[in-house]
Amino acid sequence: MKIAVLAHIRHAIAEPFRGGMEAHCHSLCRGLRRAGHEVVLFAAAGSDDPQLVAICDAPYEQVLPWEVHRGSAALADYQRRAFEKAWDIIEAGDFDVVHNNSLFPEVIGWAAEAGLACVTSQHVPPFGIMRDAVSAAAWADHALFTVTSRHQLTLWDRAATPNLRVVGNGVDTHYWRPVDGIDDYFTWIGRIVPTKGLAEAIAAAKLAGVRLRIFGPVEDVAYFADRIEPQLGGGIEYHGFRRSDGLRDQLARSRAAVVTPMWDEPFGLVAAEALACGVPVLAFDRGAMRDVVGDCGIVVPPADVAALAQAFRDHGRIDREDCRAHAVARLSIEAMIVGYEACYGDARAAVRMPALSAAARSSSQSRTAALLA
Repeated sequence: MKIAVLAHIRHAIAEPFRGGMEAHCHSLCRGLRRAGHEVVLFAAAGSDDPQLVAICDAPYEQVLPWEVHRGSAALADYQRRAFEKAWDIIEAGDFDVVHNNSLFPEVIGWAAEAGLACVTSQHVPPFGIMRDAVSAAAWADHALFTVTSRHQLTLWDRAATPNLRVVGNGVDTHYWRPVDGIDDYFTWIGRIVPTKGLAEAIAAAKLAGVRLRIFGPVEDVAYFADRIEPQLGGGIEYHGFRRSDGLRDQLARSRAAVVTPMWDEPFGLVAAEALACGVPVLAFDRGAMRDVVGDCGIVVPPADVAALAQAFRDHGRIDREDCRAHAVARLSIEAMIVGYEACYGDARAAVRMPALSAAARSSSQSRTAALLA
C-alpha cells in the first residue's frame, strides 16, 4: 500500500525524541516499510525520514511555544496552514490510506467527507474538540480510529464512536534488547514535568535506599529547580536528555525501570522499551500501565511512595526472560503493524464518497484549536 503518515507538528520526528508520540511515529514509518509498504511522512521540517514532506518550516514549539500560545489564534492558524498543505498533497497523491497522528481535528472531517481511507490514532485521552470530531465522523465507515490500550477505550462513549479499535503501540524489539550483566541502579526515563511523577520516584528511591539514574528533557524548568535538583546526589543522578542509542544499554543494565505517571497515560512507551530489554517495570497504577506491564512488573497504587519503595525492594522476583517474551509477543512493532494493517484494509474496503474540493474544505466552519502533542 501507499500510505501517508501525518504527524503532529509540535516537535520534529527525530532523535532525541521529545516523547512517546515522536518515537511512535518514527517506529510506525520504519515498521510499515519493513512490511513492504510505501510510506511518505508529512511532518515538521527537521524530522528524520527518507520520504519526508515538510509541511511547516519549523515545529511550532520553536516559534509559538505551547505554554505561551496554547489556545491562541496564531497557533491554530499555524497548524491549519500546515495541515491544509499536507492535505492538498495527499488528495493529489494517489494514496491508498492516510494514517493520521496529527491531533488536528479538522483532518478527521476532511478525510470523512473526501471518502479517503483514513485511520486516526488517538494518543491522548478524549477531550473536547477531538472527541467531537471523532463522534461527528461516526457515519464514515472508511474513517477508523484507534486507541492504544483497553483502558483508553473505556474513556470513550462507544455508542458515539463505533469505529474505535485498540491497537497497542509497538517498540523495536530488535533494537531494545537484553544485554549481558546487570548493574546496581534503577532507571527513570521521561519528560521532566509534574505529570510524570519524577519527584515521587525520587522519594521512593530514597526511602528504599537505592540508586536512581534519571534521563529526559527538562520541560518544566521551575519544577526541576524546585522539586528535582535539590534531591540530586546521594545515589540520585540526572544524566540529561539522550538519544535512544545513549539510553539503550543504560536501561538494559538497570535492575528495573520506574514509570510513575500522575495522570492516565494512554500507553507508556518507556515501559514497553524496558520490557523488551528484559527489564522489570515498577509503576504507578494510572492509565494503561497494567495493560502494558502485565505480570512483568510491580504496579502499585497511584502516588503511593511507600508502596513504590517496597517495589524497589521486591523487584528481584520478576523473571527478566518473561519480560522479554512478553514484549516480543505483545509490544513489538510487528504486532502493532499487523493491527494497523487490518484497520487499513477495512477502511479501504469502505471507501465510497467523492473527494471534497479544496474550496469546500476552505469554507468549512469547523472549530480549530492548538492541541497538546
